[in-house]
Amino acid sequence: MTLSPHAQFVALHDTDVPLMLPNAWDAASARLWQEAGATAIATSSAAVAWALGHADGGRLPREELLASLRGILRVVSVPVTVDAEDGYSDDPRAVAGLMREIVAAGAIGVNLEDGGDPPTLLVDKIRAIRETDGAAPLFVNARTDVYLRGMASGDDAIATTVERLVAYRDAGADGGFVPGLASAEDAAKIVAAVPGLAINVMAMPGLAPVDALAQAGVRRISAGPAFFKHAYGTAEASVRAWLGGDFAPASANALDYARLNALFP
Repeated sequence: MTLSPHAQFVALHDTDVPLMLPNAWDAASARLWQEAGATAIATSSAAVAWALGHADGGRLPREELLASLRGILRVVSVPVTVDAEDGYSDDPRAVAGLMREIVAAGAIGVNLEDGGDPPTLLVDKIRAIRETDGAAPLFVNARTDVYLRGMASGDDAIATTVERLVAYRDAGADGGFVPGLASAEDAAKIVAAVPGLAINVMAMPGLAPVDALAQAGVRRISAGPAFFKHAYGTAEASVRAWLGGDFAPASANALDYARLNALFP
């Protein structure tokens, strides 16, 4: 029996090692990450916004978000989950409506963040999503920015994170994303305190090794905008060299034209 994309994605969180989830920003990057061996693809809200000429931070028009998503889904066959920031609205019903459009486009998961808002707002958004009549399956990954924004430290950071994640789980979240969390020891405490929630961390300097995170019970590791920044940083340096008459960097690690063209029938 063939699993649905949503069921495939859920199953990827139930293995002995964390799901390695690279973040894409357009159809080309998503297809290349699939070709590299990714079993699922996530988008990065920052990278998608930048690629479309918008600043990150809730400024991406939803129409452009959906158009970009449709382009990605047209060229990949693995499950795709969408970083939707805070849902681009404080109105839980409006957020639920956007989630319906994301599911209708073919995505199977979404990230929703609390940012600097009270956790009750994200709770209401998750409940609105789950209460939508006829809603298709959607893996809701609730992000809390306690560590990323430095809202607390030490044991207080663990306690605050757990308090928020428990509320999000009870509202209907499937996963809990804690960007900025780097310690495997802290991750283990959070995992133990929030059973039933797949814990996700973001790759960053100082992050504990993958095997230590696996032992801690972390189920997913994502990249955020790292690949976008790497790709465009490399490209900018190559253009600077090219403008100065050094053409060699532009050809280094270049992908083959025919191979690229064949990816997009």
